[in-house]
Amino acid sequence: MKKLILTIGLLLTTFSLMSFNSNPTKKSRNFGTKIEENTKIQVAILLDTSGSMDGLIEQAKSRLWNIVNTLTTLKYSGKTPTIEIALYEYGNDGITFDKNYIKQVAPLTTDLDLISEKLFSLKTNGGSEYCGAVINDATKNLKWDDGKNNMKLVYICGNEGFNQGPIHYKEAISEALKKDIYINTIFCGNQDEGVKLLWKDGSNVAKGKFFNINSNEVIRYIVTPYDVRINECNIKINTTYIGYGAQGEMKKMNQTIQDKNAESISVANFTERAVSKSKEVYINTTWDLVDRVKEDKDAISKIKVEELPTELKGKSATEIKEIVVEKTKERETIQKEIAELAKKRQDYIDAEAKKQNTQDDLGNAISNSIIELAKTKKYTVDKK
Repeated sequence: MKKLILTIGLLLTTFSLMSFNSNPTKKSRNFGTKIEENTKIQVAILLDTSGSMDGLIEQAKSRLWNIVNTLTTLKYSGKTPTIEIALYEYGNDGITFDKNYIKQVAPLTTDLDLISEKLFSLKTNGGSEYCGAVINDATKNLKWDDGKNNMKLVYICGNEGFNQGPIHYKEAISEALKKDIYINTIFCGNQDEGVKLLWKDGSNVAKGKFFNINSNEVIRYIVTPYDVRINECNIKINTTYIGYGAQGEMKKMNQTIQDKNAESISVANFTERAVSKSKEVYINTTWDLVDRVKEDKDAISKIKVEELPTELKGKSATEIKEIVVEKTKERETIQKEIAELAKKRQDYIDAEAKKQNTQDDLGNAISNSIIELAKTKKYTVDKK
């Protein structure tokens, strides 16, 4: 098995499969502005978790929030689309043969903390990598939206022959194209070998992009003068979340766990996550009362007393509403500060990056191809 280390930046730690439901939102976090036609960007990441892919997984962990932040720069008709991410693993002996060594780790979901949780839970284990089979499973079993303005993308990463397994990749890709899903291939290794092993042919058939990356390369980070303050804001913004319902307490705890997971990679990665949490796409209507009320102004009257957190029990609906309004204003103030700092931070990173050679990692491969395809679909890039 060849050595690899890819860079994916996407997504995840401790909830049941029932919490995996995709959470399409009717309103964006842009102060409640409704997204016309519910425009979506849906991205499925298919990771080879066979024995030699530890580097790929580490790259994915280190680039998840960077990829999310790239997605948030895209606008359609001036509005931010809903972003959904899914995660698959394949080629792992811990998954049974009758399932073609494939596992849907998380469905297409707006729950970015869930993606992070599941990403950080992935373990490698030697196995057989069936690219056609995992593409076929993602095509048929993920809930792809039919909206004409949506972007539907699959990124498959690995280092073995692209034509292995019971389902031929051309057959699987043909089904994906019928749903307007673009398949992009990321080979972990030498470009010529990726061509020889048919990864480039796969992308050609799929009308997608082919990339090769050095999966053994350690991700380089640029530390900026703005990181410390952004991370201080992250601590403050966590205090504005009000967990409700059966999973409120657990989800709020998981938010902190994913902060720590991001920080365990690097300070820069932690900062990228903090920036993501200031964006419209970081939405938690299923467990956070502030987000829920933004989506539904009558939500407080619909929530049962037993679903309220301890600190709100015994309070009147008017008192609860006042608390939610206060937390909403507080969060928006913090988000605004993070956004201003994030702009300065990105300008600093862009300036420093010009002094260095471009790194071919998973995150850059995904981010660059997303922007390129977005422009062909009449999306615009807004880095403000």
